[in-house]
This record gives sequence, C-alpha cells and structure tokens, in this order.
Amino acid sequence: MANLNGFDARTVEPAAGFEPVPAGKYLAVITESEHRPTKAGDGRYLQLTFQVIEGEHKGRLLWARLCLEHPNAQTVQIARGQLSAICRAVGVMTPRDSVELHNLPLVIRVACKKRDDTGEIVNEIRGFEARQRVEPATAAAAAGGTPPWKR
Repeated sequence: MANLNGFDARTVEPAAGFEPVPAGKYLAVITESEHRPTKAGDGRYLQLTFQVIEGEHKGRLLWARLCLEHPNAQTVQIARGQLSAICRAVGVMTPRDSVELHNLPLVIRVACKKRDDTGEIVNEIRGFEARQRVEPATAAAAAGGTPPWKR
C-alpha cells in the first residue's frame, strides 16, 4: 500500500492514451538502462529506454530489449549486433556500464507492428544510426549556395 497524500483526481486532467509514433527516424537519447531476467528465467536482457528529443514527438519514450544472455546463440548474436550499432552511433566503443550510453544523441529507426496476441499496433525500434552533423559549408550549400556572411 502507498500513501497518496490526499490526491484528488478532480483537480488534475486525466492522462490521454498514447498512440504509437509514426514509423520513421527520430533523434533520441537513452535515458535509462537495466538488466532484467527473461520471462522464462533462462537468460537476461538489457532494457533501454529511449526518449525522442526533437520534433513533433519530442518527449515520447520507446524501448528496446537486447537479450544478451540466452540459450539461443542467434538471439544473443542479434542483440550483440544491436548493441554494437548503438555504441557506434553514440561513439562509445567499449562501454563498461550501460550508463555510459545515456544522454548521447543517436537516430533510432522506428517501425509499427501488430502484436500477435492482441492485434494492437505498437512501436518497435529496428535500427540505430549516428546523428548526422551538418558542417557549416554543407549547410550553406544546402541553403542556396551562398553562406549567410557573404549575402
């Protein structure tokens, strides 16, 4: 039991349900990470919480589970490949702890899929990329070819 200190739901707007974000690429950061046991108890996965940091869906949270310990070697190989993509995207090649991956911008590729059990549409992170940095000369060329200081 938890004391709610006189909370009154009549004084707070109820939270609206969240629809999945549209499929696409989003700039995000990892805000939380935690090792958890698998449901069957035969391994562990690293759960990563990503927060979108730009655009219309800024603030939304998405999750990835990387099953780094599992009896199925292919499952582990896939998870290790995903972790490698994350490390490369944020520029931390040899992390000792998952917290070293936190708050570093990267691009996540998000897809929408239908859950087998409920038929509900949910998000799934399907890829990780480095954030593209636009060099000043490239930005000037993209903006019409003349840098702002020469206009």
